[in-house]
Amino acid sequence: MTDVEYADVRSLRGSLLVVRGVRGVGWDESAVIRVDDGSTRHGVVLEVADDLAVVQVLEGSVGMHRGGVQVRFGGSPFRIPLGRGWLGRTCDGRGAPLDGGPPVLGTTTAVVNGWPLNPVERESPREPVLTGVSGIDALTTVVRGQKLPIFSVPGLPHLRLATQIAAQSSAAGDPFVVVFAAMGLPHADIDYVRTALEQRAARGELVMVLNSADDPVIERLLTPRVALTVAEHLAFVEGSHVLVVMSDMTSYCEAVREVAAARQEIPARRAYPGYLYSDLASLYERCGRVRGRPGSVTIMPVLTMPAGDITHPVPDLTGYITEGQIVLAEDLHARGLYPPLDVLGSLSRLMRHGAGPGRTRDDHLEIAAQAIAALARARQAAELADLIGTAALSDTDRGYLGYAAALEDSLLRQRPDEARGFGETLDRLWQAVSVLPRRELTKVSRTLLDEHLEGR
Repeated sequence: MTDVEYADVRSLRGSLLVVRGVRGVGWDESAVIRVDDGSTRHGVVLEVADDLAVVQVLEGSVGMHRGGVQVRFGGSPFRIPLGRGWLGRTCDGRGAPLDGGPPVLGTTTAVVNGWPLNPVERESPREPVLTGVSGIDALTTVVRGQKLPIFSVPGLPHLRLATQIAAQSSAAGDPFVVVFAAMGLPHADIDYVRTALEQRAARGELVMVLNSADDPVIERLLTPRVALTVAEHLAFVEGSHVLVVMSDMTSYCEAVREVAAARQEIPARRAYPGYLYSDLASLYERCGRVRGRPGSVTIMPVLTMPAGDITHPVPDLTGYITEGQIVLAEDLHARGLYPPLDVLGSLSRLMRHGAGPGRTRDDHLEIAAQAIAALARARQAAELADLIGTAALSDTDRGYLGYAAALEDSLLRQRPDEARGFGETLDRLWQAVSVLPRRELTKVSRTLLDEHLEGR
């Protein structure tokens, strides 16, 4: 940080501060703002032109006036301390404590912007992250080092599901940590997240970085970067397997759009900046495994699709970057199913890297393939029943309708506070599939059928 303080404030509008006479200042540089009432605030440089710098004040500009402000620039982007001191802590979007504790200390510091992992140093994701949610563990298994988003729409329980996953996930006995990043959430949702995760926080297995809806917009851009920087250190230095849950990425992208407008950048699709894709990639690509280093970073971003439009820029671009998606369906939620997982719309492209013999259970991949194929056939039977009536269906088609109901009741339906082990999840899947005649189970080997459907 430089020793030069600038006091020539040309404009103070909202949370934006325009300082004149600056030298050697760049975009995204951090700043410390000293107010004449004795308080200190923090800022980030949004724009630089000639000797003018536009600074976003993170704590807001209430109580500030043009003649009573001095700005000192940090000489680098925003930095945070790193270390195990983050475990069990709850902080705001720039890393300041919200839990009443002292500031987080560390043995080193790092710039929060970070870098995507070097492809040459990457190792393929492998081994599962067990979420305790049967529909995900059985049919869209999350793999350590993967990026797998949850696609939802406003009004669905995506935050409840994300919090449940954060509360009960594990890595099959290996050191495991959850980093929960909230962006633009209402205070009621923030309180819900803190209450639901307090046990994991008390065990020292959780870091919460929380940005509420009324916090500064620029802080919303820092929130996922702070969370990922902490996660990278805990994974690649401390040796833990880290799951980063980020909700809601749509709020984050709205903040990107707002800051781009403040910078007077040329808008692109739906007024988002043209670099939204690379901005999202700079976050999502920070997950993975590094050759020769312990631990892994797995990212599960949650996003809401405005009006359920999957072609909206946020889900569209996210889908290009990530390795599959978990989709929540409005019609299932309307029927009272929790979690309302759209199995046929969901996909984990790396599932085969984390499931099967030696990882989950020998029968996992075969029975999962059978369950999904049977559900696709059940959907066709349901569409036919809408046209000609259930009574006109064949016995086989009616059997598939019974299977779809059994799959919902035995596997997909789950309480928000219920964590299921992997063995129980696959046993429930077999229970649902057993509704079908054995001749219909063509995706499963005869050996597994004899073992699990003895006597049929």
